[in-house]
Order: sequence, then C-alpha cells, then structure tokens
Amino acid sequence: MRASLASSIAVTCAAVLALPVSSAAPAAAEVLVQPPAASALPPAPDLPGSTQSLPLGPLGPSSRAGGSGDQGLPRRDVKPFSLVGVVWDDPRAPLHGTVQVRTRATGTDTWSEWQDVETHNDEHGADPDSAEGTSRALRGSTAPLWVGDSDGVEIRVRAEAGGTGGAPPLPAGLRLELVDPGEGPETQTDTEPVLETEPGTDTGTEVEQVAEAAPPQTRTAPAPAAPAGATAAVAPADATSAAVAPEAPLPPAPTPAPAATVPAATLAAPSASGALTAPPLSGLLAGLGAINAQLTPYAAPWLPALSKEATEAIASYLPPFLPRTPASGAEAQEPAKTPVQAAAPYIGPRPAIVTRKGWGADESIREKTFVYTNTIKAAFVHHSATGNNYTCAQAPSVLRSIYRYHVLSSGWRDFGYNFAIDKCGNIYEGRAGGVDKPVLGAHTLGFNTSTMGIAVLGTFSTTAPPAASVTAVARLTAWKLGLHGINPKGSVTLTSGGGNLYAKGTKVKFNAIAGHRDGFATDCPGSLLYGKLGTARTSAASYQGR
Repeated sequence: MRASLASSIAVTCAAVLALPVSSAAPAAAEVLVQPPAASALPPAPDLPGSTQSLPLGPLGPSSRAGGSGDQGLPRRDVKPFSLVGVVWDDPRAPLHGTVQVRTRATGTDTWSEWQDVETHNDEHGADPDSAEGTSRALRGSTAPLWVGDSDGVEIRVRAEAGGTGGAPPLPAGLRLELVDPGEGPETQTDTEPVLETEPGTDTGTEVEQVAEAAPPQTRTAPAPAAPAGATAAVAPADATSAAVAPEAPLPPAPTPAPAATVPAATLAAPSASGALTAPPLSGLLAGLGAINAQLTPYAAPWLPALSKEATEAIASYLPPFLPRTPASGAEAQEPAKTPVQAAAPYIGPRPAIVTRKGWGADESIREKTFVYTNTIKAAFVHHSATGNNYTCAQAPSVLRSIYRYHVLSSGWRDFGYNFAIDKCGNIYEGRAGGVDKPVLGAHTLGFNTSTMGIAVLGTFSTTAPPAASVTAVARLTAWKLGLHGINPKGSVTLTSGGGNLYAKGTKVKFNAIAGHRDGFATDCPGSLLYGKLGTARTSAASYQGR
C-alpha cells in the first residue's frame, strides 16, 4: 500500500510540474496524457494590441516594363504600429516579386529608407495535409518585418521581370498588415539586466507616386466559445480602441540565485542488478519540495533555470519515461559504463524560459486546443527574418506582433514556432501547450511531426548571430532533446510530409539540430546562423554531459 501511495504521489507531483506554463488556471486532465488534441483553458482577459489591414491598389505610371502590374500604397498617416507584412487570399499562390516598405517614426517627420520584406514565407507553416495546413482561414503571407514605433507607411509590391511570357501576376487580394503589439504585461522594477547590441539598418531606393487605396479594416479574433459548463466569455473590445502605450521592458527575472538542486537521496538509484529503483517517499517529497521552492508560481512570467540534478529528478517522473541506455549507433560502441553511469540520463539543465504570460500573449486569439506530436527527435533552427533593428527590451513586443500576424493575419492556429530566442540569449515559450511537451508547431513545412522549431529573432543572411543567441540554442536543445533521449551531435531519420526538397513519404536523415534549409529550399536560417549550428551541436552535447 505504501509503495502504491508513493507511486501515486510521484506521478501526481510530476504531472503538476508538467502542466502547460502558458495557462491561467489548471489545465484539463486529458492534456496531461498528451492526446492528439486536448481541451485548453478559457482565454485570458483581452490584452491591448491591434491589426490594421489595408488593401493595396495599382501604382501609377512606371518606367519599368510590366510596371502596370505593380501594387502598393502612397505615403499615408495611419494608427500606430510596429510590425508590417503583406497577406493575400490564396495560401498556395506564391508571390513572385519584391515587397518594400518605408515607415515614419511615431511623432516625427523622419521616414526610413526602403526596407525589403521577405516574400518566401510559405515554408514556415503547417504540414500540407494537417488540419492547420488545410484550414480555410489560411492566407498567403510574407514574413513579418519589425519596424519599431511608426505612424506612417508607404509600400510597393513589384512583380518580378518575366521572360517571353511576361511577368507572373501578383496574387489576388493583396493587403498590408500593420500590427501594434500593444502594451506588455505589468512588470516590476526589479528586473534582470539585458545586454544591448547595435541595431542593423536597411537601405533602398526611391519610389514613384501611387494612387489612394480603399479604407483599412481592423482584424479581430472571433469571440471564443465557452467551455462546456461555463458561461460564455465576453467578446473582446474592438482592438482599435486600445490606447497606445509606451514600450514595455523585458519581464522581470527571478533574483539571481544558484540553480535549483535536489538532495542526492531523492534521486532514483540502481539496485544490485543495475535496475533503477524508486526513491523513498519521504526523499521524493523533500526533493520535489526543494525544487518547487525555487520555481516561480504557476503561470508566472518566468521559469527559472534548474540544475542538471534537479532537471533529471523531475524528468524521471514525467511521461514518457526516458530511455536510459543507447540502443544502437555510435554510443553503442562507447566503453561499458558502471550501473550508476548507465542509469544517468543525458539531459541538459533546463534554462530559464520566459513564458507566454511573461511576453504578454493574448490567449483569446489562438485556437483553444493543444495539439501534440508523439516525440521530439530533432530541432529545426530558423531566423525570424523580422530584421535586427530591435532591442532586447523590445523582444516581448516583437513576439506579440509576430503572434498577432501569425494568427489574425496569416490564419494560423497559434504562434508558429515552439520557442524563440532574442539577440541577448533570452529564451521564450512559443506555441502553447507546455514547454516540456512535444507540441506540434508550424515552422518547417513537411517536417513539423516529431520536431520542434526555434526562431532566433533577427535576419542572419549577412549579419552574424550574437554569441549569446547561439549559446541559448545549445542550452535549449540540450534540455529539450535530452528529455527525449536525443544526442544533439547525432542524426535522426524523419519522414517528409511534402515540400519542395523531399516528396511526401520520403525518409530523410537530418542532424538532430538542423537548419530550416536542410528540409526545404530556403535561405532560412540565414547563412551566418546556419554556419554556427555545428558549434551549437557540440555545446549542447557538452551540456548534456556527453
């Protein structure tokens, strides 16, 4: 009976530690067993933020051949915004051409130079045959571009020069999306300092006069349906009525302290035969108490870093239970280990993570279910292609803007990536469902199953990624891949769901930490970030203790 009680309490404690961190209240029980889809929680109160959607019109006379097919908007005053992107009706229709914008800093007469918007964005999305990938809400879209606080905009979309058959037409229904992230969550003054780096710049050329377009629209999320047995939630107020607030600083970090540890007596120990035995009930409760004493409150803005010992102690009681010894491959050729060595899992210490609550995600706009994949076998690294002109204190605003653009403008069910990392190395929770769970993302078309997507905020085609960002990739993957028994320096085999490099059903071998371009013909994550992935693999393996 005592053994049964100990087992029950252990599983219960592990379940509590595994709850999705982005929710405002305890999640439904079925979420804990990781079904294909599970009921989520009622939405959080509506947060500020808005999206202006302006239809593009034909440009005026142009000296370029085929210029009559170009579309855009002349300089105009608009409500405040900080991120731009272009969407169109058919998500399967490519935009063959260029998109450039220039913006005016809020409250000034200063206009930026022309900035390029990345037009190839369909590869950052749900798999073609998934429910999200076939949703009627989907739209074609460019990558979003962070421009900072602005209240004026000008845009031109030019079709690429055609051959004998002429330029391919631009997609129908082109609209300019202007996203205001709104004010972030309330923060304390006792914040952890963040590093700053010099923002990048973009240059361009002048543009001809363009014609006026139709009035803008405002994108809002439909009122969410109330869960069974609950009263209906009040529909959010019109987002355009939200007051524009000053930029919010980075959410507060816990007071710097040693990573949480757990007494050695609480860890599972091998028996004489080498098999693991459960720790004593008193030791387990003491160990979990020691860990929880240093954890932030449930639904807090930060999850603090844990020591390797504490991370492994928690992981021992989280489903699925971890493989303890290598089955095959290079690890099988390593020298024989003692029972204690063989029992030790290769899991990196959990890094500090800013939760969705911490960066101010409006939970009312996403779909209200969590969708999981079976496991995590690999991590695909991306750059967000939003530009490098942001500060680390602005990173939560960048995330709120991308989130609104993914959901309200592009028609995705939630933020596409599972995690994001800023230029100072801060790690953020992305798609909702639990940071330690195999949440199905929309980041690498054809290879979202059994993988996670990490977006490093910025554009790294010609700009080198900060060392802090590469280190954060290593720390995050050492922990998350370790939870699933994956060696960051190893390779895995995935089955394609369809894409422009690998046909559906093709089995493909990847590095466990791969770049987006490995699974799709794209520049992402940029040549200079891609060149750092070898360093990330080596460091991640070291953090795991390999």
